[in-house]
Amino acid sequence: MVTELWERVLHQRGAYSQLALAGERVVVHERRTRLVCLGAADGTPLWDVPAVAWPRALVVVGRRVLVLPQDRDVLACLALTTGELLWQAEVEHWTGQVAVADGVVLVGGWRGYTPLAAFDLTDGRPLWRSGSRATTERPVAWAGGFLLGHGARAWLVDPRDGRESASWELPRPLTGADGRPVFTVVDADRCAVGCDGGAVVVLRADGRRPELLTTHEGPLLGEAPLLVDGVLWLREVRAAGAGYVTVDPLDGTRRWRAGLGTPAAQGVVGTAGGTVLASEGGRLFRLDAGGGVAGRERLGGRIAAVHDLGAGRLLTVTRNSLRAWRL
Repeated sequence: MVTELWERVLHQRGAYSQLALAGERVVVHERRTRLVCLGAADGTPLWDVPAVAWPRALVVVGRRVLVLPQDRDVLACLALTTGELLWQAEVEHWTGQVAVADGVVLVGGWRGYTPLAAFDLTDGRPLWRSGSRATTERPVAWAGGFLLGHGARAWLVDPRDGRESASWELPRPLTGADGRPVFTVVDADRCAVGCDGGAVVVLRADGRRPELLTTHEGPLLGEAPLLVDGVLWLREVRAAGAGYVTVDPLDGTRRWRAGLGTPAAQGVVGTAGGTVLASEGGRLFRLDAGGGVAGRERLGGRIAAVHDLGAGRLLTVTRNSLRAWRL
């Protein structure tokens, strides 16, 4: 039986609120122009600062919060503990996407609107900028650099100078995610990539030819697989009975299909006894170790996403709020 711990009304659509988790802290954009840090245990506001209207990106790394506003052409860095502005750097108009690797912040490449630009995480000092506009799906830190991709190509760049150090030709084009993740880091050697046609491709850091790991017979949402408890979870398109399909990241063996009988919310949370999913209609589903539905509970309202708060706790993003639960 789940127990509600706290609720935070956002005064805006929950699905549109940028959210980042960092240990016992939850950073969320709310009220259209505020950035708030909440305690994960009880939802107590730890700081509340004027921010921006609908940030394009919100990332927590270490003890720093990185924000890309829509209404100002800057990259802002705040202290996670206090919300204090540590530095801000000018960026080009329409800059989107933020990734961090080896103390370097990379922005740009969203929809091909801007060049890539890199800044020092400590003080915001500019490090390098690509010579022209670049197009890439959301980059990730992997194999000692930034992994980027567009179309049927993925490539790795050095964080310090932007030079390309490796590249891969994919058997299928990357799924068009428009700023959502397409890369899932499995470990130091492997990265799973969401591609067109329900395919998942695995890249190897040693430069080996990419492997087609699996192809799902039905349509999947255009996003990266989720890695939970050593299994890749692929979310099916929003339709009656849509759920998640799980595959082994080593050989692509299909484990099970978690069909909920109703569209699934985004997110999968691992627990001591199995995994937890939610439906968009507000139901919680507990799955056993074999993927079977072991229990259902009604949480109420609509749910856009679920997140793991750790210590047996779950965070749900609802129509206009955040709600935390004890599982």
